[in-house]
Amino acid sequence: MNVLDGTGAPPYGPADILIRGDRIASIVDMTDPISRGLTGGADLRDLHPKARVMDLPGRFVMPGLVDSHAHIGDIHQAPNADYVYKLWLAHGVTTVREVACLNGFDFTVSEAARSDRCEIAAPRILPYPFFGLGHPGPILDATDAAKWVQQAAEHGAHGVKFFGVAPEAFEAALKEAAVLGLDSACHHEQRRVRQVNALTTARWGLRSIEHWYGIPETMFRDRTVQNFAAGYNYSDEPARYASGGPLWMQSAEPGSAPWDETLDEFLSLGVTLSPTFNIYIGHRDSTRVRTSEWHRDFTAPQLWDFFEPSPDSHGSVYQDWGSEQEGPWRQAYTRWMAFTNDFKNRGGRVTAGSDSGFIYKTFGFGLIEELELLREAGFHPLEIVRAATLDPAELVGLGKEIGSLEPGKAADLIVLDENPLTNLKMMYGHGALRYVDGVATRVTAIRYTIKSGVVYDADRLRTEVKDIVAEEKERISIEQPR
Repeated sequence: MNVLDGTGAPPYGPADILIRGDRIASIVDMTDPISRGLTGGADLRDLHPKARVMDLPGRFVMPGLVDSHAHIGDIHQAPNADYVYKLWLAHGVTTVREVACLNGFDFTVSEAARSDRCEIAAPRILPYPFFGLGHPGPILDATDAAKWVQQAAEHGAHGVKFFGVAPEAFEAALKEAAVLGLDSACHHEQRRVRQVNALTTARWGLRSIEHWYGIPETMFRDRTVQNFAAGYNYSDEPARYASGGPLWMQSAEPGSAPWDETLDEFLSLGVTLSPTFNIYIGHRDSTRVRTSEWHRDFTAPQLWDFFEPSPDSHGSVYQDWGSEQEGPWRQAYTRWMAFTNDFKNRGGRVTAGSDSGFIYKTFGFGLIEELELLREAGFHPLEIVRAATLDPAELVGLGKEIGSLEPGKAADLIVLDENPLTNLKMMYGHGALRYVDGVATRVTAIRYTIKSGVVYDADRLRTEVKDIVAEEKERISIEQPR
């Protein structure tokens, strides 16, 4: 098989990979005399006659995907957690950064431990509770902030997710997280962004900026706040989302002094961008996300009902979403993608995250779409693979354990029938459409997902998800789409 190692290097092979327990023991490039010499010229099958052999000629193998912005989903978004896990594994996701712990901190920590022990079929789960989760009221001072972070670390947090935090508490919490070696992520809420934008928090030590919030404001030079309409109300979620497109166009132009200054400072501070392009893509084309091909077979009725326009479901804002809202968002994407690509080209770290479970994004599918959108932003396919494997692994402090195919690392791999660099659509669970002998055929490249040495048949996982969705539709009887 051919190896795509996740470091940014081109594929090589054919090669043999030896997995012992949950680790990659060795990788032998059959075309490299030096690599073959390490085995004395002997075939791995001869050296390990009792090993289970997966004969995969012509296939491609790459590291398991690391979703840098994921949610397990609650009872309103999924029939159960198993539905979400199967979708992730079926799309090659072997690690998730669970930023929020919306099902509860205790639940997420428990599921993480069960996954680590391979008691459940699930990716590796890294818990990032919302800052202040479980506290009786808002945390406003530095002492309480540091204490909460300490307690979160003791309880099993891998990092902390920030949203709308008071400045004094925010800065103190970030400093305490750094002392304890915890990762940190922030969705810069618009009500706080005048006080604390993305550059402010990066200076305080924030590890990753989620989505796009707080970035355009760092480049303001002719204003201090966004040009909100006089009747704007932050609590009106459709209006809040509609205001996002125009915001980027009120900020600096690509190549301008503020643009370059901001990029350079972000780079010097070592912050990471986790743009999650896919979760907002419906803002520039709502019809596209409502009619995505996979909804029929893979989107559970609970999730579909959550997606449909409703003031009670976060992100379900398309009740009156039209051309006037989509036009500015198309322009915004051009600038947002240019900023992200420029940051990457200057040496900045960009990671692939999905944020699925909202705005018509189904678990697993959202991350593959994120890879496609990174391609649209100007990333080379090899850069995309790294953004979904080694870069997020290094962000979460696990770069020596996962993220690339190297001896000694965890055996987290994806086996694909074809080269994913040629067409990322082949990684979707419902497949890419191709004409074979004049017949339209769905081609799905991911054949196996291997997590900690455990092999999962991706075809079987996809079938199980379809069965879950069919059973839930019969039980609940929710019509889709409208």
